[in-house]
Amino acid sequence: MSKSLLIISRQAPWSGPGAREALDIALAGGAFDLPIGMLFLDDGVFQLSSAQQPACVQQKDFGANLQALPMFGVDALYVSQHCLAERGLQELSSSLAVTPLNDAEISALIDHYDQVITL
Repeated sequence: MSKSLLIISRQAPWSGPGAREALDIALAGGAFDLPIGMLFLDDGVFQLSSAQQPACVQQKDFGANLQALPMFGVDALYVSQHCLAERGLQELSSSLAVTPLNDAEISALIDHYDQVITL
């Protein structure tokens, strides 16, 4: 039986390799039908914003890659309500179906998964 994996993504899309690595792990695990969830915390919540302008930092659109998650079976997507509010993103406009969670729900979510990776 496959162990479930929660990937916690804490970096903004282009602040370093962490966001890209988290996405790569999720897509690879999904390709092998592993039960995977992703939780966006801290500056990782910026990955979900549809108002990104990647050309300004000479990067490719990160959001397009996030759209592939459901195609790879990664449907369990979560975001911290607290982190959204801290960054002024209460009205998050994302094309992904992401479930906002409070701190207690995040703690329960982490306990639900067999393995957790934080990037």
